[in-house]
Amino acid sequence: MSTAEVRERPWVVRRWPAVAGVAMAAFAGIGISSGAEVAAIVTASGFVYLGSAALQRRKAAWPVFAISFVVVGLGSNVPGINATWWMVALAAALIVYGVTRGALRPSWGVPLQAVALAVCAAAALVAADANQTLAGVVVAAGLFAHTAWDIYHHRTQRVVVRSMAEFCAVLDTLLAVIVLAVTFA
Repeated sequence: MSTAEVRERPWVVRRWPAVAGVAMAAFAGIGISSGAEVAAIVTASGFVYLGSAALQRRKAAWPVFAISFVVVGLGSNVPGINATWWMVALAAALIVYGVTRGALRPSWGVPLQAVALAVCAAAALVAADANQTLAGVVVAAGLFAHTAWDIYHHRTQRVVVRSMAEFCAVLDTLLAVIVLAVTFA
């Protein structure tokens, strides 16, 4: 498809990942009273990238996102389920799978994404047990940091497909703003 053909398509069709990111941020932000309530989404953002890197398929980002969506949903609605710990456990299995398939190279793949997931999960775990203000600031900071991560990966076309990076950048940014608004309202 030529560039001219792509430009002829309606904006909403060309920018569907951004539109989906807006919708997901609105959905995730409904009724929250603390950043701690959406802390697992910070973990999910790292989990999606790690999963895609471990599977060595950029297109795997969307199925891995679907898994994170289910895990976060269960963590939000079923008492006793901590979505962050479940995603860390799933990530460990993905790392083992990836390493056995030679995914230690390139260094921006599994090695870097594993570090990023560890940082995201640590932020989510801190926020989950923090007071409302600290939780909001930590979650918003994690989401804003991941927005930069998304933009970098969108530009370099590494690890995840561009549609996921665009979706995630919009989701992370808007959800961070919602969290800050709730925190300081």
